Amino acid sequence: MEEKKFKVLLVEDDTNFGQVLKNYLELNDFSVELSRDGILGLAAFRREKFDICLLDVMMPNMDGFTLAEEIRNVDPDVPLFFLSAKSMKEDILHGYKLGADDYISKPFDSEILLQKILAIIKRNQEIQEKNHAKIEWAVGKYHFNSKLRTLSFKDGIAQTLSPKENELLTMLCEYMNDLLPRELALKRIWGSDTYFNGRSMDVYIAKLRKYLKEDTTVEIVNIHGNGFRLVAPE
Repeated sequence: MEEKKFKVLLVEDDTNFGQVLKNYLELNDFSVELSRDGILGLAAFRREKFDICLLDVMMPNMDGFTLAEEIRNVDPDVPLFFLSAKSMKEDILHGYKLGADDYISKPFDSEILLQKILAIIKRNQEIQEKNHAKIEWAVGKYHFNSKLRTLSFKDGIAQTLSPKENELLTMLCEYMNDLLPRELALKRIWGSDTYFNGRSMDVYIAKLRKYLKEDTTVEIVNIHGNGFRLVAPE
């Protein structure tokens, strides 16, 4: 089986530099989408899932800082690097405040950039593997298997959950007896925390409450304005 290639979104308006960096990353087994400005970069990001984003700062139509804000609204966790000739302290600090994992001033050594990309991807993989290592939970008298998407009461027939129901219950279990921030759940499962996505999540919370109603010791509590708390005996 062919090994999965990590996907890079490279947004760079300098045609020659962008193509050279794209070729270099592809020679090192990355799949690279090159966009020439921020608007095209945002369209590409919304269209596909990327493992890392490399953004120039000074671009026409939409600058890199604005693009980063838009990307973070869609996915708060995707690794993001700024590649910029703007090396003033204020610019670098602004980049980090927007949630950048790194801010690299041009010109730079491509090999160093490559190693930084590999390190950040490895770190994120380890975090994801740790977060998803547990697939089974005891929720009061219920047994939940997130891999099979099944929820069963005592030894009864298992209820098969929809993908979104499964993702939401998984996150609630990961934060069991603690606050699951509403914004975090919306961005991770729905992609953004818009009003309509919020209403959709409320519908799924209602469904999960219905599935869990047989055990009176289990409750999904709404923490007004903050999120939800799955209360269950430990």
